[in-house]
Amino acid sequence: AVMYLDFKVKIPSDSAGVTRKKIKGVTYVYYVYEHNYSPEKGYTVPKSTSIGKCADDDAEMMYPNTNFLKFFPAEELPETKGEAYRSGCLRVGTYLVLHRIVSEYHLDEMLGDIIGKDSGLFLDLAAYSIITENNAGQYYPDYAFNHPLFTDGMRIYSDSKVSDFINSITRDQSLAFLDRWNAKQDHRQKIYISYDSTNKNCQAGDIDFVEYGHPKEDISAPVINYSVAYDRSNETPLYYEDYPGSIVDISQLQYTLEKADGYGYKNVGFILDRGYFSKENIHYMDKCGYEFVIMMKGMKKLVKSLVLEVKGTFEEDRRYSIRDYKVSGITVKRQLYPSDEKERYFHIFYNDRKKSSEHEAIETKIDRMAECLHKHEGTRYEIKGGGFARYFDLIYYNKGKPDEKFMYGRERHEVINEEIRLCGYFVIITSEKMTAAQALDLYKGRDASEKLFRGDKSYLGNKSFRVHTSESVHAKIFIEFVALIIRSRFYTCLKEQMQKGGKKNYMTVPAAIRELEKIELIRQSDRGYRIDYAVTAAQKEILKAFHMTAVNVRIQAAAINEDLMKIEKEG
Repeated sequence: AVMYLDFKVKIPSDSAGVTRKKIKGVTYVYYVYEHNYSPEKGYTVPKSTSIGKCADDDAEMMYPNTNFLKFFPAEELPETKGEAYRSGCLRVGTYLVLHRIVSEYHLDEMLGDIIGKDSGLFLDLAAYSIITENNAGQYYPDYAFNHPLFTDGMRIYSDSKVSDFINSITRDQSLAFLDRWNAKQDHRQKIYISYDSTNKNCQAGDIDFVEYGHPKEDISAPVINYSVAYDRSNETPLYYEDYPGSIVDISQLQYTLEKADGYGYKNVGFILDRGYFSKENIHYMDKCGYEFVIMMKGMKKLVKSLVLEVKGTFEEDRRYSIRDYKVSGITVKRQLYPSDEKERYFHIFYNDRKKSSEHEAIETKIDRMAECLHKHEGTRYEIKGGGFARYFDLIYYNKGKPDEKFMYGRERHEVINEEIRLCGYFVIITSEKMTAAQALDLYKGRDASEKLFRGDKSYLGNKSFRVHTSESVHAKIFIEFVALIIRSRFYTCLKEQMQKGGKKNYMTVPAAIRELEKIELIRQSDRGYRIDYAVTAAQKEILKAFHMTAVNVRIQAAAINEDLMKIEKEG
């Protein structure tokens, strides 16, 4: 019951214990995998199994079977696989929309000029990263199996070809792309540069620009910081930067500003995460006349008092409701630092769901701590670290004496209550006058880049693509950036359609992709692919966002089918 594979490989040389045997006119190739000494016979008896059958047209080649893969795992298999490796059901919906965006932006032409013949594979990896956004378990060959491809001839490449390709992309190619992309933009626009750092999965050995910086979760994890510049009005990503993880703050801000200047942007603002919140940074931006949007995480004294001051005045008032994000928001003007002559805009937001989850988290944390303290009651244990002293008065017997014992911990209710009172609130500070809704929109735009650049969710984290050189990390970020350009356009089109046609829950990017993925081409008995069902009302509404109709889909589906038939004939 061995299966023959539908491609040819070179027959291993005879010295490897390979023999041929003709049965009923077919020549089979056998491999001797062990020799056993037989005491009865007095000599060794070879044990062999078939590993394939000879090709009719070429004496050197054979069609391997599954045993061949077992005994010759190191053999090079052909890079492209035959048509049997394409699914009988192709998901075309999202691909057609992405194709439309790629053409609209001329990304295929730009990448073709810069990367050359494999630019289709580059676009496929970008499309893969958008479509399989949350399925980190899926990996590229699976995706290629059931989607139409940008790759020339819709060839399906093996893992090793894909990872060689990623390793072949150079820094210069990504810079050339950024130059061309930015040359097309309107340089008078206000641009916002959004900063983030990520602990890219840098378990790989020799990535030279990853350093041990100040990561958020894992202290020993190496970090790459990167920034993405956005055009504020069109929500288009313009360029990105990556730096070693240990550079933080001003030196980096200054460097990024030079970059913006180099691309010809004069009107610049920053969207920063709490990690870049420092007096020096804010004064530096003031001095240069740059606007900023900063998310305050963790309640600093000033923010605490502001929240408590407005608490109860806006949360249940429709006028302050920001429906897009299911939060309420109010804006107050204040100075950020006492020495600060400028007034800033503090946007205070409240979210019910956030409140209940944060409240629960605090209760759980206190319960865990209390349990831990309870275990040590009456022992000679000194409670150190872990934040216990913040939430509990720690009572000792004979403190500091040789027979000192820990007695018990008493909850500090006022501290805990204050923390509970602040649950569900968060604050964004902007230098520029705007509404709470505008501030949140700007900040949320940054979230999109965060999601896409999270190294763990794309083809980079999976088993076949361990990244082993700094080149491939840069390449990976470059592919993700092109995906970000396409995805942002996808998002903007959906948003505009919603403003025209009202809110629908399938008009978010992940939901729209799920709907579009249901538009399928099914292979019929004549080997041709046809659209399976009529396009649904929801799908029509989504397509409308991209100025496409069911008719477009049918015409393009027919074109894809023609390409596939042609490929099959040639193949």
